[in-house]
Amino acid sequence: MAALTRLLKPSSSSSTSLLFRRSLSTTTAAVSEIQSQHHQSPNFSDPKPSRNFQWVFLGCPGVGKGTYASRLSNLLGVPHIATGDLVREELSSSGPLSRQLAEIVNQGKLVSDEIIFDLLSKRLEAGESKGESGFILDGFPRTIRQAEILDEVTEIDLVVNLKLREDVLVEKCLGRRICSQCGKGFNVASINAKAENGRPGMSMAPLLPPPHCASKLITRADDTEQVVQERLRVYNEKSQPVEDFYKNQGKLMEFDLPGGIPESWPKLLEALNLDDYEVKRSAVA
Repeated sequence: MAALTRLLKPSSSSSTSLLFRRSLSTTTAAVSEIQSQHHQSPNFSDPKPSRNFQWVFLGCPGVGKGTYASRLSNLLGVPHIATGDLVREELSSSGPLSRQLAEIVNQGKLVSDEIIFDLLSKRLEAGESKGESGFILDGFPRTIRQAEILDEVTEIDLVVNLKLREDVLVEKCLGRRICSQCGKGFNVASINAKAENGRPGMSMAPLLPPPHCASKLITRADDTEQVVQERLRVYNEKSQPVEDFYKNQGKLMEFDLPGGIPESWPKLLEALNLDDYEVKRSAVA
């Protein structure tokens, strides 16, 4: 915990950084009043902020937090830190926590705050030694207590809450596959959800692996229907109140995924005022 507190202690930000963060954190209906006062697009002639973005991605298991957080990480040049990945790395090790974690994960339960903070602290410490600045947290915080502790040790600029209808979430989770050789994730589910109960229809094409990974796909041990349903139940019970925590701070951006990556990615960039950012980054690449 001491390492986490030291590493996450916020540095003073320039006025440019403050305006930039306000611009990005006021693009949804939840904070529309602030948006009318501070809405601006990123200015590429501005000096580099004193620290990088510090964002959080929320959402049910399987919604796609890792996919979109990773893409934004590459676009913005900040590390993407997924607590789920940290847990899986520990599970694959021969460390003292691996057996305890395996039992928790395979039952669809939440890993304790103490374990998560320990893993996150080690990850941030390793990043600090490599000169990393800022972060996009994926899968953390999941409880009010985690959010309160994080709030005590750093300033979160923006919280993106990804939302997707539950039947599609379950189908996505059951279609997830991992290449046992390279570790990359794919999805074999071809989703065509019908419009019902006022919800629009939705189609998502599978995210298939390249030929050299196709024969090496494995299914995560916790991606069974029983465990997926339990994870969603636990999330709604324990983690959904975190949305209210950040909504009350005016930092929550709700984003309903309209479909797969081709449909959702440009709309997410637009919601974040980053659509021009991607164009300009591509132009100078």
